[in-house]
Amino acid sequence: MATFNTKQIRNLALLGHGGSGKTSLVEAMLYATGATERLGSVSQGNTVCDYDAEEKARGFTLSATPAYMTWRDTKINVLDTPGFLDFAGEVRQAVRVADAAVICVDGKAGVEVGTELAWDAAAGVPRAFFVNKCDDPETKFARVFRQLHATFGVSVCPVFIPVETGADVTMIDLIDMQAFKYTADGKREPVAMRIGWEHTAAEYKDALNEALAGTSDELMEKFFEGESFTKEEAVEALHNGIIQGTIVPVYCGSAVHMWGVVAMLDAIAGSFPRPTARKVERDLGGKPVAIETEGDPAIFVYKTIADPFVGKMTFFKVMSGVLRRDAVLRNIRTGATEKMSHIYIMRGKEQIEVDELACGDLGMIAKLGNTNTNDTLRASGDTVYAAVKYPTPYMCRGITPETAKDESKISQAIAKMLEEDLTLRYENNPETKQMLIYGIGDMHLAVLAAKLKSRFGTNVRLDEPRIAYRETITKPCDVEGKHKKQNGGSGQYGHVKIRFAPGEDEGLTFVDATVGGSVPKNFIPAVQKGLEDAMVRGAVGFPLVRLRAELYDGSFHAVDSDEMSFKTAANLAYKKCLEQSAPVLLEPVGDLEVTIPDALVGDIMGDLNKRRGSVMGMNPYEGKIGYTTIQAQVPKSELADYPISLRAMSQGRGWYDFVETGYGMVPANVAAKVIAALQ
Repeated sequence: MATFNTKQIRNLALLGHGGSGKTSLVEAMLYATGATERLGSVSQGNTVCDYDAEEKARGFTLSATPAYMTWRDTKINVLDTPGFLDFAGEVRQAVRVADAAVICVDGKAGVEVGTELAWDAAAGVPRAFFVNKCDDPETKFARVFRQLHATFGVSVCPVFIPVETGADVTMIDLIDMQAFKYTADGKREPVAMRIGWEHTAAEYKDALNEALAGTSDELMEKFFEGESFTKEEAVEALHNGIIQGTIVPVYCGSAVHMWGVVAMLDAIAGSFPRPTARKVERDLGGKPVAIETEGDPAIFVYKTIADPFVGKMTFFKVMSGVLRRDAVLRNIRTGATEKMSHIYIMRGKEQIEVDELACGDLGMIAKLGNTNTNDTLRASGDTVYAAVKYPTPYMCRGITPETAKDESKISQAIAKMLEEDLTLRYENNPETKQMLIYGIGDMHLAVLAAKLKSRFGTNVRLDEPRIAYRETITKPCDVEGKHKKQNGGSGQYGHVKIRFAPGEDEGLTFVDATVGGSVPKNFIPAVQKGLEDAMVRGAVGFPLVRLRAELYDGSFHAVDSDEMSFKTAANLAYKKCLEQSAPVLLEPVGDLEVTIPDALVGDIMGDLNKRRGSVMGMNPYEGKIGYTTIQAQVPKSELADYPISLRAMSQGRGWYDFVETGYGMVPANVAAKVIAALQ
């Protein structure tokens, strides 16, 4: 196949609210460019990008899938991303290696939460909008455009607009003021402008010209003098405005009918930025690194997939130089060398082998054993490229293998999934004896369980996570423990007197205050060990913490006393302590920071009060106007469903961070419920 240089490459992330038609748009682009011979359908489960069994079963995208096509001597790499909020990590992967982002908007629904989140996710790269589903009679482009303009600012300007809707739709390219008539089967033909269309187009054209004029002094002068821009000037100004971020163009069409798709492809090839447009990349510390198209090859790994048939698939972007087959690169993180034996470009699951990839291109290599997501591989130098920043997973579930056979395979299967998806976290909790898996939401974890079954044949059950409660005493007491046993031969004798009190340190604070050898020195460690062993279970059954024990007296038998007798005596004293010292339950608590739109502050604070949270303060969020961050201390047990609840309360606009800081006392009414559930 033909090779492409850096100037001919366009890397595009396709973002948007779930159901806005991203996958259908990719499908239409592939079909229009001749990359596929038929137009796939999401509902029929035969699209190029949604090829995974889980995606077909659920009917929506789960992972960022690359698909390349060629158009007007340009290679376009499109990354189709999920619209579901649980898979935000996939969106961040795509944006990290994309040079521009197209945000799909449902023409009927208009600006949705996913539209706003996509806009935020694509911050830092040039952006454009595609108003989809213009075949729907309820689509009103003028209304949607006003929403986009009001929500995202004056940089949003029209480039391709509809002037008639219905079975046969007419759209106008404002750059050259050409009208196109589309038929239901996707064919288009240029038609003469009508008086009504000219009036509509002129209104939008003024907005476009004003945006184009802002890209240079020469065009600004022509604009104020009322002169028209040539097509070449307009195309160049649009290109510069997109790169600078001063223009966010709006296109429109219908992916399922192929309306407006060719215009979108023309814009991508002619006006969207090439990989060198920004001139620099960023290293791990955020410092600029020059992009060298002629330098030694270097790649950045933005994604890995654990495929049961192909093996580990490593997806990368060439960040410098030209990557050629059989090149040997060094992984900066591990120091290991990797041979690039077979290089592929991807179109969904289809793998096309190539001999080389230019700087800026996207590719895949199979079976790189020592390379993971976010790794930098270089032929020379030590620069490490900036990593993908993933959201922290807080949705927790216990994960239990269904059978002994599943138990033997679960560790390896989960390890592979953790390697693939960095928004997952696994923990084997030693206190609760429970395997825990953390994800972004309940759908995320449900998909994980399904993939464990389909890919690795491991059946698991997702359960409620158990809370690692602890106990402590609240009153001092003075008790004794005496163990005396005689059964014919040598007996057992141990006797201790201990003052117990709440301790300051987390574990046992043991003090030897004996005098006169009432307890021999060689038996005192056994007393301490007996107490430490006993503290594994408190009055209810949870570990006991913060205990001070002062051994001040006791007695022994010259023949019958031994270490075991004194350990048993200490255990008896400990049990009396639990009866007399008013033990209470402790629960893990932590610092919660919730960031939400200002209008929701009252609702969120009310919800935190219901969750036994203590609000410590709130401040305006510096990263986004109109948002507030609330600081609170909240018990961990009250946050089990918080990822879902916060998403529902904020319509997906809010997020939070939680750091476990210690333990707090459980209120009596809550403790009673915990004890009842335990029994």
